[in-house]
Amino acid sequence: MRRYLWILAMVLTAEGAAAQAISMEPRGALFADRGPMFGGAGGAVVPMVRDRQAQVIQVSTGGAGSANGAEASLFAGRAAASFFAPWPSRGAPVIDRIGPRLGGPVAQLRDLIAAAEAGRAGYDAVQHGARIRPPLPPTRMTLTEIYAWIDATPGQPHAIGRYQIIPATLRGLVRKAHYGPNTRFTPEVQDRLADILLEEAGLTAFREGVMTRTAFMNNIAKIWAGLPNSSGRSHYHGYAGNRATMTWAHFEGQMARIFPG
Repeated sequence: MRRYLWILAMVLTAEGAAAQAISMEPRGALFADRGPMFGGAGGAVVPMVRDRQAQVIQVSTGGAGSANGAEASLFAGRAAASFFAPWPSRGAPVIDRIGPRLGGPVAQLRDLIAAAEAGRAGYDAVQHGARIRPPLPPTRMTLTEIYAWIDATPGQPHAIGRYQIIPATLRGLVRKAHYGPNTRFTPEVQDRLADILLEEAGLTAFREGVMTRTAFMNNIAKIWAGLPNSSGRSHYHGYAGNRATMTWAHFEGQMARIFPG
């Protein structure tokens, strides 16, 4: 009898180990698209792997249903789950503080980001992994047409435009900018959406001396995978093929040139 119980225990132990090995087997890439993984009004976007395909799910942490309507964000001053230390609020909403697209040093910073993300394709860039391309160059498409292309081509990357904005981020930015569905994805629109991301990453705080240059650079490297962080690598290095397309020394030198002092 003891022998039978011992054999039964060994079988159950072996089955448990096998189950654990299966559950820990690699399930594929963490990210379905390149670039930042955060969304719009519903909350933070996090990766989830299911059936060997990467998916992105939205985690509600406030939004319209919460008491204060706060959103989760990767950036300081955005309430809920911020990755960064708070910095003083300037009172007005981000989009109202920005107004028309910014020029001067900020335009030069956008150029630097575009060099890392879009290359020569510029405002009409589409993520190279997209097997089915949009029917028109992005600058000739409306937001509705871009959303239709995204919905009609699941399972492929959809980062689009000069700043390689992924779908969840695009929808959130469009809401913040109050753009209608028939708004065309022009260079002006793309620049303004990039300015919102820069402001949320701490642009004003950096320019007013509240945030260090290195902290700001690390923040924007969390948005654009082509930029390195202070480790010298992309914040998303190795995920879905992401890597930095410039060195930290080059990034730091250009930032010092654009924002001296």
